Amino acid sequence: MREWRDVDVRAFREEVATRYEPAVLRGVVAEWPAVRQAIASPAGFCSYLAAMDTGSEVDVLRMPPSVRGRIFYNETLNGFNFTRDKGTITSVLERAAKCARVTKPGSVVAQSAPIAECLPRFATENVLPLLHESVRPRIWLGTAVVTPAHFDESSNVACVVAGRRRFTLFPPEQVANLYIGPVDFAPTGTPISLVSFREPDHERFPRFREALSAAQVADLEPGDAIYIPPLWWHHVESLDPLNALVNYWWKGRPEAPADAPSAIGALRQALKTFEHATPEQRAAWEALFGHFVFKRKA
Repeated sequence: MREWRDVDVRAFREEVATRYEPAVLRGVVAEWPAVRQAIASPAGFCSYLAAMDTGSEVDVLRMPPSVRGRIFYNETLNGFNFTRDKGTITSVLERAAKCARVTKPGSVVAQSAPIAECLPRFATENVLPLLHESVRPRIWLGTAVVTPAHFDESSNVACVVAGRRRFTLFPPEQVANLYIGPVDFAPTGTPISLVSFREPDHERFPRFREALSAAQVADLEPGDAIYIPPLWWHHVESLDPLNALVNYWWKGRPEAPADAPSAIGALRQALKTFEHATPEQRAAWEALFGHFVFKRKA
């Protein structure tokens, strides 16, 4: 995966975000107070967040030890392997601390929590200047979890604040080799790969080997960030007992997200890059994304 160091606003907007390919932005938020706290001490980082907590409730997922932190379906694909409820940032931190003290912990994670609501001071003290100020950050916080390969319709910058994260990315045309689950029923909100990356079943999913040959993998430390273009598949694994990530989604140009194109426009733009896809890959990709995007628009 292409890597950038010391990337500034101009380089990001003119060179990184104009390419339809992912990029690692090393050290781009290394000076954030939150990152410095996380590197110095997990306990200090938790205190830092708890002091900012407004008490606003956020979406929280809880998983038993048996699923090993993998956000997924149940065995029959008619439900999920987690429970979803509400909690505060402080309650998530407290639960994560309890999990760290047991041999076979369960998992708890706050998902896509709007920072403006639950941690407004965080946004003031930890600013990403690469994007327009109207692009609002969200926080993902908790124990070590695995989010299966999925895609977003928007551009995405994800900043690692605490703990390490491994990102495995695939270009959109690899949909035919990723074995996608139910289109309209997924734990991430968008379709996911059914393949366990930890223990892939190559007899059941033989084309996954081809997907792996096209994969781009990056391990990020606190202070690093990654740019993920729209419709790129990304599998995300947090690697430490306490993890925090802040991400920014937007459509259109990063300096003017109000000019966002529709999801269909993003789809058409992406299709132009796939001249070398096989007919089978193109058909599978168009069938999945065409169905999903047009149904969402309707």
